Amino acid sequence: MASDLASHPISGKWPASHPDRLQLYSLPTPNGIKVSLMLEETGLPYEPHAVRFDSNDQLTPEFIALNPNNKIPAIIDPDGPGGKPLALFESGAILIYLAEKTGKFMSADPATRYETIQWVMFQMGGIGPMFGQLGFFHKFAGKDYEDKRPRDRYAAESRRLLNVLNERLKGRAWIMGDDYTIADIATFPWVRNLLGFYEAGDIVGIKDFPEVSRVLEAFVARPTVQRAVNIPRRD
Repeated sequence: MASDLASHPISGKWPASHPDRLQLYSLPTPNGIKVSLMLEETGLPYEPHAVRFDSNDQLTPEFIALNPNNKIPAIIDPDGPGGKPLALFESGAILIYLAEKTGKFMSADPATRYETIQWVMFQMGGIGPMFGQLGFFHKFAGKDYEDKRPRDRYAAESRRLLNVLNERLKGRAWIMGDDYTIADIATFPWVRNLLGFYEAGDIVGIKDFPEVSRVLEAFVARPTVQRAVNIPRRD
């Protein structure tokens, strides 16, 4: 398995010190934090590698050989299905894979399992893209656009999504109820980023969503979250 990893082009740029461990190629962005958090939560041995955007690491041939969509995170598990190495990209797919590999943070009951995946897809298709666009138009280059209709559109859609999440959380400790799952691991790095890094709490009216704030507070208090938000280290 180590020889298989060594022969992969990505090892030329990010050589593995521990080729027997799962290899993580990422940054502590919301999507990256999802996977580093899942790895911290499950206790799987892994080795993180920083894919630096400031030097366009994600556009290098080595990284594209692992993820042709040139986005983080991506992994290589040297002990994949059947004991063979498995390379994966897309954070939602990685969360589902790691949940099934470890038997943690997703129910084995088929109906509950699919309901959990449903909420992961809610994050992947809604919360992530919409919060990300709002961040662009509220905090980054888009904030200088005179036409505020794009910003307002994404703010309104972000509010709608927060309301869906807020309603779901009423009477529940976590998205799926008493059990903390990959649905929470997928969703709350993005909520944290919206309010913190994007500084968009006022524009989305976060005070109107007390259930979201309650669960976010419980989420960020987890020691695993406090570690994951700094993995991989940027220095």
